Amino acid sequence: MKRMFLLLGLGALLSACTITLRPGDVQVGVSVEFGLADVIARFEPDRGQGATYRVGEEVQFVVTLRRPGYVSLVAIDPDGRTYEFEHGVYLPAGTHVLPLPSMRRRYVVDYPTGKQRVRAIYTDTRPGSVYFRGVYSSDGFNDRLRLYFKQSYAQVRDVKETYFYIAY
Repeated sequence: MKRMFLLLGLGALLSACTITLRPGDVQVGVSVEFGLADVIARFEPDRGQGATYRVGEEVQFVVTLRRPGYVSLVAIDPDGRTYEFEHGVYLPAGTHVLPLPSMRRRYVVDYPTGKQRVRAIYTDTRPGSVYFRGVYSSDGFNDRLRLYFKQSYAQVRDVKETYFYIAY
């Protein structure tokens, strides 16, 4: 009988619980949908997340991987335009600054001004021929990401987002 009251009391406590999602919690839903692993340990602009860069300045990205694999970088401009500016760069495990010196390129900040979002997409296999280019809704981006993962045949995948601000 005591056991029954204990179970009823526990049930009453659990039924009174409230689950609250905060802005950063949405990544959990994406992680479940795409089966993401926690491979990208760090991803941010060289001045730190939320930093300000002026049009014409160079930006680099610090990426730390827990295991080797391929990384693509996708920018989402303040006006919603989305484009891939790095496709399937192979990186060993560890911390790297992109672009790598061997790549002989620079990432130069350009218009439009405002909040610039950048996503790092990791796969354990070389990505296929799916690229990101256009204006996507959240569902549209996820559909493209789903196709990107499918074409890469990746068993291990991850996505992390960072941001910075572009000023005149």
